[in-house]
Amino acid sequence: MTTSPNLSRRWFLTSAAALASAPLLAHGAPAPASASGPPGPLMAYVGTFSSPLRDMLPSQVDLPPGNGRGIHLFQVDRRSGALQPAGVYEMGNSPSCLVVNAAGTCLYSANETERIGDAKAGSVTAFAINRADGQLKPLNSMPSGGAGPTYVSIHPSGRFLFVANYFGGSVAVLPILQDGSLGAATDVKVATGTLGPKQATQAPPGSFAHSGHDRTHAHMIQADPSGTFILHVDLGLDRLFIWKFDQQQGILTPNDPPAVALPPGDGPRHFSFHPKKPWCYSIQEEGSNIVLFDYDAALGRLSPRQTISTLPPGFAGSNFCSEILVSADGRFLYAGNRLHDSIAVFAIGENGTLAALGETWTRGNYPRSFNFDPSGQFLYCCNQRADHLTTFRVDPQSGELAFTEQYTPVGNPSCITFLDLAKPPGN
Repeated sequence: MTTSPNLSRRWFLTSAAALASAPLLAHGAPAPASASGPPGPLMAYVGTFSSPLRDMLPSQVDLPPGNGRGIHLFQVDRRSGALQPAGVYEMGNSPSCLVVNAAGTCLYSANETERIGDAKAGSVTAFAINRADGQLKPLNSMPSGGAGPTYVSIHPSGRFLFVANYFGGSVAVLPILQDGSLGAATDVKVATGTLGPKQATQAPPGSFAHSGHDRTHAHMIQADPSGTFILHVDLGLDRLFIWKFDQQQGILTPNDPPAVALPPGDGPRHFSFHPKKPWCYSIQEEGSNIVLFDYDAALGRLSPRQTISTLPPGFAGSNFCSEILVSADGRFLYAGNRLHDSIAVFAIGENGTLAALGETWTRGNYPRSFNFDPSGQFLYCCNQRADHLTTFRVDPQSGELAFTEQYTPVGNPSCITFLDLAKPPGN
C-alpha cells in the first residue's frame, strides 16, 4: 500500500507550470495517464475526520476524536463488493466530504477543521486523479468562505464547486479552472433569519436530539438537475433556501420566494432529488422525519406534500438523522438514523409519496452517511463512531439491504464516493 505525502493544515497553491505540459480533454479534465492497457479498477474514496474537532470548534454532540488519516483509497471487487486498501492521502484537517467530477479526472474535498493561523476558517482542496491507478495528486487549496466546510458539490456544467460551511453558516461558489484547480470564491452568502427552537416540533417522545439551533448552520448545497437553481439547507434556521444561479459569473441571487420553511426545530440536514420526477425529499436531523416536496423546476419553488418518520412505530428517545438517497431507478428511498443506528427503507409511490418498508441495522455506531456503488448493487455505510464501513447488497426488486458480512476498518469515516476507471474520462 502506498501512502502519499502529508498534507499540512495550511493551504497551498501548486505551480501552474507543473500542469502546463498536460493536454486537456475538457474543462477541468486533465488527460489520462494511459489510453491503453487493461480496464481500470473501480475505486472508492473515503473521507474521514482526521483531527480533534474539539480543539477548535464549539461543543457539539457528534464531534469525533479524529481517528481517520485523511482520504482513504480502496479498490472495489465488482462481484462481492469487498474493499481492498489502495493507499491513503494523509490529511490532518478532516476531509469529511468528497466529490468526483463527472469527467472522472478530479476530486474535491471539504476540509472541516482547517485553520488559517489562529483563525477558525475552512478550505477546500482540488486533486487530479491518476487514471491508471486512482491515486491523488494535489492541485491547490482555497478558502471555503467560512468555518467548518461540511459539504461540497459540483454544478452540472462542471465549472463551479459549491461549499456549505456548517460553522460559518455560509455557502460559497468557487470556479473550477481549466486544469481542474480552484479559483477564489466568486460569491459567498450567509443566510439570515430567526433561529428555530432547541426542541424539534416533531421529535420522538423523550428526545434530547439537540444539535444545531445555536446559530445558522449551512449543511448541504446542491444544484437542481437543470443547474438553473441552487438549493441549500440551514439547520439552525429550519429553512431550505433556493437561489437563482448566474452560470457566467458564478453569482447567487435569492429566488422568489427565497426559502421554504420546515417545522420549527426539526433541523433540515440533506435533500435528494428524484431522478425522473419533479420531487425533492428533505431529511430533518432533529425531527427524524422526511418531507416530500413537489418541485417546480421552471420557477424553483418547493411545495410540501407529505411528512413521514424515519423511525419505527412506537420509537421513543433520541435520534439524529443523517443521509438521504433515492435509488437510481427512482423506486426506493434510503434514510440514515444515528443512535437508532439504522437505514430506513421506503417505497416511492407513483405520486412520489413514501411508504415505510422497514429498517436495517447498520452493524455499527452512528451512520453518518452511505452511498451506492456505480452499479447500484451495493450500499456502503460509513459508521462514524464504530471506525468502520459496512457493505450491504441491494435487492433491486424489494429495495431490501442484506449485510454481506464485510467490515472495512477506517477511522471516523464520514463519506464514500466512487470512480469507475474502466470507463473513459467523461463517460
